[in-house]
Amino acid sequence: MSNILPLADVLATRSIDGLEVRYRVTEDWGQGRATFGGLLSALAADAMRAVAGAAWGPDVKLTALQTSFVGPVAVGEAVLQVRVLREGKNVRQVQATLVQWDADKGEQVGAVFLGVYGARRESSLQVMLPTRPEPARPVEALADMPYLAGLTPNFTQHFQFRWAAGSLPFTGGKDWNSSVHLKLRDALAGHPHREELLCAMLADAGPTPALGRMTVIKPASSVSWALELRVPEATDPDGWWRYDKETIAAAHGYVNERTWLWAPDGSLAGLGYQVVGVYG
Repeated sequence: MSNILPLADVLATRSIDGLEVRYRVTEDWGQGRATFGGLLSALAADAMRAVAGAAWGPDVKLTALQTSFVGPVAVGEAVLQVRVLREGKNVRQVQATLVQWDADKGEQVGAVFLGVYGARRESSLQVMLPTRPEPARPVEALADMPYLAGLTPNFTQHFQFRWAAGSLPFTGGKDWNSSVHLKLRDALAGHPHREELLCAMLADAGPTPALGRMTVIKPASSVSWALELRVPEATDPDGWWRYDKETIAAAHGYVNERTWLWAPDGSLAGLGYQVVGVYG
């Protein structure tokens, strides 16, 4: 596909008018008839920072991001309407609503985001952080998954994926879990919060493992997503990240799953819970 717009260039389309932040969404970030939800979540995090975070100190991190995908977001202008709900001493809560204009229906809501930003606080609680499990297969022993125009979603051409465990989508496997190494092809150098944006995007980049059990290609899309973040501070954001997905339940066309996102340095970067709709 021509006219590829890397993430840095999408972010560069940003314009701010009061509490509204606009971006240009391009076809290469598509996922079926909609736009890749991970990109939209990253744009929401960027927009919330742009409107509300100018005066925040460097210790204020995105701690949680709750997303409801209301309707498909099309190619073109995406407007994020940002509202600060509360700014406490340590915790800030910011809402962003993504809207687009439809010639027939008027303003349409595409997604609603709630970002929770927390500053570090003193605590007597002992530190307890999980350790990344050893991969089923190391990234160096694996080849990149190919981008197949018309078969794999458009947005996947922006990433390198190396499958470590689990069944590939639509191969009729028996797995309910998957483990995949991944990274963004185009570096996001220079962005002050690039680790934050990468966490928001990479945690949503892979398909539900449930698709690996299917033998016929069927569309699937996220319905709602709750992401808890531990944005890494000492890592190489351009290195290999890894997500591990676990299917918790699947019935009646919906899948409940949990995702662990591991930073290149092995630290836990995110823990996500998602409802995915599988059509057909």
